[in-house]
Amino acid sequence: MAIRNIINIDEDKCNGCGNCVVDCAEAALQIVNGKAKLVKELYCDGLGACMGGCPTGALTIVQREADAFDEAATEAHGHAMKAKPEPCGCPSTRSVDFANKEVVGRGVSETRPELTNWPIQLKLIATEAPYLNNADLLMAADCAAFSTINFHSRFIKGRKVVIACPKLDDAQFYFDKLTEMFKVNSINSVTVVRMEVPCCGGLAYITKQAIQKSGKEIPYSEVVIGIKGDILSEGKTPLIPKLQAV
Repeated sequence: MAIRNIINIDEDKCNGCGNCVVDCAEAALQIVNGKAKLVKELYCDGLGACMGGCPTGALTIVQREADAFDEAATEAHGHAMKAKPEPCGCPSTRSVDFANKEVVGRGVSETRPELTNWPIQLKLIATEAPYLNNADLLMAADCAAFSTINFHSRFIKGRKVVIACPKLDDAQFYFDKLTEMFKVNSINSVTVVRMEVPCCGGLAYITKQAIQKSGKEIPYSEVVIGIKGDILSEGKTPLIPKLQAV
């Protein structure tokens, strides 16, 4: 070990938004139990690229005794993180498009469900699922559907649904998968529906970054829902400006 620059995370300040995970090219950070964690010291190059997107100032570079940065091990780790999971054969991973379904046994007081695809969890959706082509995509935070009324008719109708929670899951995996999904499919538009809590902003951040990384110009809009179920904001949102070559 030697004294070198390495990332330091103040867990009291960390809100688990996942921005740092997306910004870390070495995949040295992960969200664990709602907080950013350094996976291994040898994966951190100490340059601080992960700090720029942190909204709370939880990340700093410190000098301390740490394992030396290992470029070869970091590259192997990055490839492993990006590896696509093999289908397990479980019905939960089988792509199904049931846009032309018939509703039977529906009472007069019930609302017609608008969901037309399965699965909906980002971890389980195949990046080349047939129903993604020429789709208007709804990226919804896991909590959103439970927090506002008429979610099906207002947000799901006419869209293919993807749900995710970057605070509880691997934000880097989400970023890589969405980037590939946008690259290989003709997505007509993307609407993110998220909660007002800061960590939920990570879903919007990851989605916008993935659209840019894909090289596609996909119309993007965003809806923010309050924790009491009211809609705080809604409309088209510009993507983060692309970096200009120097």
